[in-house]
Amino acid sequence: MLRPEVSASYQELSEDVERVSENVTDEREGEMEVHEDASSVILPDSELGTTTPSLRFSKTCLKNVFSVILLFIYLLLMAVAVFLVYQTISDFREKLKHPVMSVSYKEVSLYDAPGIAFYPGKARLLSCKHHYYDHIPPLINPGQPGDIECTTQRINYTDPFTNQTMKYALVVQGPRDVKKKELVFLQFHLNGTDQDFSAIDYLLFSSFQDFINSPEKAEFMKDCESSYSSWKFSGGFRTWVKMSLVKTKEEDGSETVEFKQETSVVNYIDQRTKARGDQLFFVVFEWKDPFIQTVQDIITANPWNMIALLCGIFLALFKAADFAKLSVKWMIKIRKRHLKRSRQAMNHIS
Repeated sequence: MLRPEVSASYQELSEDVERVSENVTDEREGEMEVHEDASSVILPDSELGTTTPSLRFSKTCLKNVFSVILLFIYLLLMAVAVFLVYQTISDFREKLKHPVMSVSYKEVSLYDAPGIAFYPGKARLLSCKHHYYDHIPPLINPGQPGDIECTTQRINYTDPFTNQTMKYALVVQGPRDVKKKELVFLQFHLNGTDQDFSAIDYLLFSSFQDFINSPEKAEFMKDCESSYSSWKFSGGFRTWVKMSLVKTKEEDGSETVEFKQETSVVNYIDQRTKARGDQLFFVVFEWKDPFIQTVQDIITANPWNMIALLCGIFLALFKAADFAKLSVKWMIKIRKRHLKRSRQAMNHIS
């Protein structure tokens, strides 16, 4: 009798356990569904413990405004960079068109002896001597022929401007030693003239040795007269000429030579008993200083500096463009995120 009762009790117990386990499973599934529903639902900002929607909207608006301001700043910087590129190229072209004159000085102890071409006309050379240290001894028998210690050369050639008139020139070797203040002192005499004023023309050229070595001395003098200026010194005076040499380098690489002069004139007190129209001419040639002046045009525009500057400007342009592109992408991303949150909030409310 006991066995059937025990088996029945066991059967009832197992049924109770199965019901309890089914209830537990149902409760767990219900909790999981509740969690899923809770995770799929977007709670309002007040329930999440965050800021209110109006505050969030103000922050988003502030970020957008700040991004727009940054974008305009970088656009302004790009405009400034473009202007700098234009200005740099314009300055470079302007400097190419207008080179700067550069002056340099070279010190020498000996000059190449210049040539002094005199056009005495009816005047006659009485004496020619080299002296040193600015010292000229007193005149002995002025107006009378004296010693000619200079190297001279007489030449006749056709006037380069008319090609008809024959010209007579007396070419004298000039001073060389500037350290010892070498000078050349010459005396001319003109016996009678029908002119109101008496003067002797002279011409300076760069090298007396080039004249001596030239096979066509007449053509050489014609070229010198065409290239150099001529000056005068008057009778009855001692004219002291101090020379300085200026070399100019041209754009094609050639070099031109020019003489600058400083003259001082002293009246000669003639104590001779002379005939009417009798004139004495005194002239001194000396180097002013031991410096040869060299003049040349220099283009101050450096292409490498311009290239480096342009590279820096273009790099800044690319960086600004890249930053502007990232700023625009960031603004679009923020806008999309804001719209998405707005749609989700509307769906939740509906």
